Amino acid sequence: MSLSPWPNTPADTRTWQLGDLTVNRIGFGAMRLTGTAPFDHGVPRDREQSIGILRRAVELGVNHIDTAAFYFSATRSANELINRALAPYPADLVITTKVGPGRDSSGAWWWATPAQLRGQVEENLRQLGRDHLDVVNLRLPPSRRQTGSIGEHFGALAALRDAGLIRHLGISNATAEQLAEARAIAPVVCVQNPFGIGASDEDRALLRLCGELGLAFVPFFAIAGSGREAGPTGGDSEAVSTVARAHGVSVAQVRLAWTLRQGPHVLAIPGTGDPDHLAQNMSVGSLRLSEEELALLG
Repeated sequence: MSLSPWPNTPADTRTWQLGDLTVNRIGFGAMRLTGTAPFDHGVPRDREQSIGILRRAVELGVNHIDTAAFYFSATRSANELINRALAPYPADLVITTKVGPGRDSSGAWWWATPAQLRGQVEENLRQLGRDHLDVVNLRLPPSRRQTGSIGEHFGALAALRDAGLIRHLGISNATAEQLAEARAIAPVVCVQNPFGIGASDEDRALLRLCGELGLAFVPFFAIAGSGREAGPTGGDSEAVSTVARAHGVSVAQVRLAWTLRQGPHVLAIPGTGDPDHLAQNMSVGSLRLSEEELALLG
């Protein structure tokens, strides 16, 4: 039986829509399942532990998993772990993936041309064992985050959506201008960008815009903050630490709870390979931050 992490909370604040798909606002990011650090080619996580984490996440109420074909280490693939752990998939499970970046067998990065996006979509389909993908985000390279048209790439994904390989589309690491360009080509259901305590005015404005448009805003690095791929660092502000001590929780839980308070359209996709951290992440639905604490955190 699914255990709700949102006791005594109205249903409209527990869930949001990705197009016609209803997801719980606390999801799961698969990036950290494949190694002791993201994209690690050294010591892989225990395979059975990663499979157990995925199954436990679903038991605790996760029905939104974020992944990508480029989430792999020397001996682990996040997509294939998801397939092994959860197929045949629950009817309400939504799996979101990303295309644009790619990695070769040595781990070196490359970025897809519009013509190469179909191959990336098909690779995700093969690894996940699906005949279509629920949501595909076009992930933009850092060089295109501030300027540059995404029309050709997004148009290629729109064609794959029309062909039935993709149900819904989103964009990742994008600007408001790129969101407008994408929406002129095909419907967009989500924006997945870095966001957390200390976010810039520009990032906050994009989050608000998504709310006005009825689109999901899906932050990544919400817990890690400035640590990014390396994970949380010891550099948390005194404000975050003060609020954590007051509630008897971790700074990661405070960061996650703050993120969810930024709007009912904000989804969380914290990732972990640790069962205790998973339980902590799922418990933040019951962590109530006061208005004073929210002001203190910024």
